[in-house]
Amino acid sequence: MLRLFNTYGQKIETFHPANKKVVNIFSCGPSVYQRSHIGNFRTFLFEDILGRYLEYSGYKVKKGMNLTDIEDKALKEAEKRGLSVKTLTEKNIKVFIREISLLRMKMPDYLPKASESVDATVDSIERLLDKKIAYRYKGNVYFDPLRFPKFGKLYGLDMSKWPKRKKRFHKDTYPGMQWNLGDFILWHGYKKEDKVYWDTKIGKGRPAWNIQDPSMISKHFHETISIYCGGIDNLFRHHDYTIAILESVRPYPAAKFWLHCHHLYINSQKMSKSKGVIYYTDDLLRQGYTIDEIRFFLIYGHYRERLDYSDKVMNYVTNRLKIFRHYVHEIKKRAYEKPDLEGRVVRKMKKVFTEKMDNDLNVQEAFDGLFDVLSGVKVGELKPGEASGIIKTLRQIDEVLKVIF
Repeated sequence: MLRLFNTYGQKIETFHPANKKVVNIFSCGPSVYQRSHIGNFRTFLFEDILGRYLEYSGYKVKKGMNLTDIEDKALKEAEKRGLSVKTLTEKNIKVFIREISLLRMKMPDYLPKASESVDATVDSIERLLDKKIAYRYKGNVYFDPLRFPKFGKLYGLDMSKWPKRKKRFHKDTYPGMQWNLGDFILWHGYKKEDKVYWDTKIGKGRPAWNIQDPSMISKHFHETISIYCGGIDNLFRHHDYTIAILESVRPYPAAKFWLHCHHLYINSQKMSKSKGVIYYTDDLLRQGYTIDEIRFFLIYGHYRERLDYSDKVMNYVTNRLKIFRHYVHEIKKRAYEKPDLEGRVVRKMKKVFTEKMDNDLNVQEAFDGLFDVLSGVKVGELKPGEASGIIKTLRQIDEVLKVIF
């Protein structure tokens, strides 16, 4: 049975989907005011492995991922570059979709843009206003977290530290602050200098960042999501807001499982565009690494542990993949008969792969287990049917990993 670490409750739980017929997954997609770097793709690839392994385990999967193309950062970046927000974000979306394909990720079933979900956003805000959970103030609309009894439960926020005096936070995000202890913005009311706005039932303006994901979810998923994914940074000032909004407008839990992927560091430094500590897939390709090697590096490591990029680590990981592929190549030479899927090696491979992946998606231990099995195979003594069985089994496993063949 698959067991996953559920951030909501901070414990390993046996996975049971909210809907037995289909596992609905939603993941926080990119903020497309800039191009996604390899740290972002580490999270997206973990989510890709999750979906693929669920399918390998016999589940049907439906996945949604949002594209944040309207937010304070996008407006600021567009103005700095002298571009329209649409021109800026559409370019980055095209690059993102190209890199999804390049890194052998499955395309999400739903890839909504915030700018195309404004009607759903307005509907959610209207319901929150009717319930007196949200309110208007100086043209904006704010959410009062104290009106949602379970606020902060995902992160484990100490609500005793909540300020007695009312505070309102007007920006989409506040970099460097763990929490906005106060009311957060849902709708930026129109100002005469605004270039991007919508004329809606609640007035002119644009949706704030934290209302966008819940609105896009409401548009495509009409039940509790089985698994909600994102980077570990979403635990601050974001996913608890999502829960509060969704569960205020819908009479059921937002998600059953919450999974969060840890950061990627570069030579022990956190990725930072402002500090020049940032790598894109193109940078690694220019260094001579293949797409398979880049994908393997980004998935080879437990998703809940910090991953550190360095030339030394990258060389070790890519060399390990090359050796493994050499084992596969030698076995493949003898695979010219009907596959024997009951052989000792096949059974060992299936067992070690399933055991390690069922243990909270431990890709590194699963791969290392397969590596140990293949390194002990005496290829010259393999019968052709046994070799064929090994190759067929590895092809099935590679529908999850997408790095072997």
